[in-house]
Amino acid sequence: MPAVDNDWVTLRAELKRFLEERIYPAEPVLHGSDKQQSEQCVKVLADEAKTRGLWALGHPKDLGGGGMPFMDYVYLNEIIGRSEYAQRVFGTYSLQDSLMLRQYASEEQRERYLKPLVAGDICPSFAMTEPDIASSDPTQLQTGAVLENGEWRIQGRKWFTTGADIATYTTVMCRTEPDAPPHKAFSMILVPTDNPGYRIVRDTPVLGIGGGHFEVAYDDLRVPENHLLGGRGEGFLIAQRRLGPGRIFHCMRWLGQAQRAFDLMCQRLHQREAFGSSLADKQLMQQHVFDSQAEIHACRQMTLHAAQRIDQGDPARVEIGTIKVTGARMLHNVIDRALQVYGAAGLTDDTPLSRMYRHAREARIYDGPDEVHIQSVARQLLKRYAGGGCGYDFAEADTTLNAESSGNTP
Repeated sequence: MPAVDNDWVTLRAELKRFLEERIYPAEPVLHGSDKQQSEQCVKVLADEAKTRGLWALGHPKDLGGGGMPFMDYVYLNEIIGRSEYAQRVFGTYSLQDSLMLRQYASEEQRERYLKPLVAGDICPSFAMTEPDIASSDPTQLQTGAVLENGEWRIQGRKWFTTGADIATYTTVMCRTEPDAPPHKAFSMILVPTDNPGYRIVRDTPVLGIGGGHFEVAYDDLRVPENHLLGGRGEGFLIAQRRLGPGRIFHCMRWLGQAQRAFDLMCQRLHQREAFGSSLADKQLMQQHVFDSQAEIHACRQMTLHAAQRIDQGDPARVEIGTIKVTGARMLHNVIDRALQVYGAAGLTDDTPLSRMYRHAREARIYDGPDEVHIQSVARQLLKRYAGGGCGYDFAEADTTLNAESSGNTP
């Protein structure tokens, strides 16, 4: 892959410096049980990031963002991924929702939600998953909406609605067309969270972490008809166009998490001594270092390749599906090795690794479990060989893509 432009190298260094000097030291407060104090800390850090020109770098320029191509953004989002709070501090938390609103929102919706979203004045949330059905098959979703007298009446229950407690609105995927084919039966509706029919049931603990993933009940909730996002029956289309970029954003951030775990592991190897010599001298420990760097580097190249395809207008379904699975595995493996190197200390909250390890396990489930992506990618590849087809030459595809992008910013 070609080297990133020097301007972005400088910007990446500034992000890393801010992360290490300002966000890492604040993590105990950000992790803390005092929600008000945590939110105030986020605001102080975000205001400082804005002052330093580090805000919303991945948002399109027409929305007030930095307008970075995917290929460049990989390098910065990897740094942002090193802390779970950095997305909000650097204004990237809203990127998926901003892109979705930019494409589908009405002028009134853009004015009400999009502008303050990019400015960081409000937070979004997205409600698709439901507790009582297998969400890997979204055609089973049961939350429904009926249009009555100019209002949508919504009834149902969602969970894993991230940030529902701080969100100004939630984009809710509802069954609105019961007689339509499954993939035309759903629509997206924007629901203000101060609506009396919007009821947070609980903050669902995830592997012992109160991680802000909420279960929410929609109790005969009513919103005006103009809260429909896009057209009726376009829910699946909107969801897929939102989730595709979202998956590669996850992969970018996982690289940052893995790199942080790798750094901690290597530092520990030099700090610890056993049986008369440094842990760094032990061959089995060196195996952990080798395997981790190899997996991180391989996943970084795969992520860059997918980003390059997206920049060239390709949906990159095979590439994104592949890196979603391998990236999640890589993240788990690297953090697991770092835990092993730290021994008993790694199991405590004295280091970030315990929390990182639990979050890493989530990665194999959210935005589609591994099994779904594996099946989807394999089917797409096998289809090219059906009936004596010539298949897919990855090296040839890479050569063509690199030739098309030569001379462009990477």
